[in-house]
Amino acid sequence: MSRSLASEIAERGAIKKIGVVGMGYVGIPAAMLFANAPQFDKVYGFQRASKTSGYKIAMLNRGESPLKGEEPGLEDLIRQVVAAGKFECTSDFSKIAGLDAVTLSIQTPFLNKKDLLPDFSALKDGLKNVGRNLRPGMLVVLESTVTPGTTTGLAREILEQESGLKAGVDFALAHAPERVMVGRLLKNIREHDRIVGGIDEASTARATELYSPILTKGRVIPMTATAAEVTKTAENTFRDLQIAAINELALYCEAMGINVYDVRTGVDSLKGEGITRALLWPGAGVGGHCLTKDTFHLERGVQVLGKGLLDYPAGEPSLYVLARHINDFMPAHMLNLTKQGLERAGKQLRGAKIAMLGWAFIANSDDARDPPSESFFEHAIEAGAKVAVHDPWVQSYPGVTIEHDLENVLTHADAVVVFTGHSQYRNLDPLAVRKLCGVSHPVIVDGRNVIDPDTFIRNGFVYKGIGRGDKNNHPVL
Repeated sequence: MSRSLASEIAERGAIKKIGVVGMGYVGIPAAMLFANAPQFDKVYGFQRASKTSGYKIAMLNRGESPLKGEEPGLEDLIRQVVAAGKFECTSDFSKIAGLDAVTLSIQTPFLNKKDLLPDFSALKDGLKNVGRNLRPGMLVVLESTVTPGTTTGLAREILEQESGLKAGVDFALAHAPERVMVGRLLKNIREHDRIVGGIDEASTARATELYSPILTKGRVIPMTATAAEVTKTAENTFRDLQIAAINELALYCEAMGINVYDVRTGVDSLKGEGITRALLWPGAGVGGHCLTKDTFHLERGVQVLGKGLLDYPAGEPSLYVLARHINDFMPAHMLNLTKQGLERAGKQLRGAKIAMLGWAFIANSDDARDPPSESFFEHAIEAGAKVAVHDPWVQSYPGVTIEHDLENVLTHADAVVVFTGHSQYRNLDPLAVRKLCGVSHPVIVDGRNVIDPDTFIRNGFVYKGIGRGDKNNHPVL
């Protein structure tokens, strides 16, 4: 532990004032939980006053949540901490100078996944804003998922250059990756273990002090900053791999004429000491800001940090990247199923109207970051289909008209494609849907296993579903 940094921290005292840079799906719930903890006096949420996201500042300061969808407890907590005067959202980054700790929750997409070049422009801007206002004894934590080596490399360099201070001597620096899923943001932050990786012991200890008060069931797991970066990218890469495994199995089951969900139940029944066979669920594709790009952060990390050192089968592709490609293929498979269904109904994809149900990547949320629905939509339009999109939660999306009147979207549709498992779609009435479609044999394609195939088949639909080889070639009634 650096004596200089330890003395700076000791002189500053306990963490009382905190800043959270980035008011999104990660930053908002984290800021509210910090503000709700009695150990902390004040939390500032920092948000740029941009045309696209500046509206969040006024909303949050009114005690309103900019995040739509089902987020248990979040709206109430926002109102509570704002009313108590413990939280304030601002675009004035100079307020950072008066804080004890600052976290950054900023998106880190890729400019081009093929050449593994991440787009750190937003993260760089955030780091510069923090660096310009950094003071001795402060703690800076990256919560954003980043390429391994970023905390000790890019982040450290920008902070030191902008502040004139030295990481590990004048200020503490750590990586503590978020581990949240929309729909359970507060629960995840409180109950999941928190990975905390500082650039040195003093930084790790200070970051542990920051996160411990907001954990309930979760515990802090300390490690190095780079190990924390690999942990985050690896856990998302592994989940993506698991999804790819069940998606590939679903494709196999379709080809062999069997029900993937029967197979899944059978495999899952094998239990006992040392046995792990649980499978995830197949679906229309993987979306969200994390799983769609974290594999590439991990791949870039090993190419940079492990260059010339990786021992791997010669000429073989990365298993992780292959998994990514399988999951990216699922929207194309959904379009293939739609085309096949229309052909069974005596129609072509070109000129057909498709009622696309769901744009968000996950059920009962407005999270439309990198949705697989976008790929399906674009390819369907390219093939000459007319696509009407319904989503009860997503308000808007660049270049796409999102409708909220389900009946209007279903009217005169030749095919109904369920892309997101919103609760609303689990109660579709086949008779009502068929009447709105107004065709003898409307097609229904289920990408999330939310409808009963037999009910729709009995009512004249041509059914197609992910992994439903037992039903996809049913007699048309």
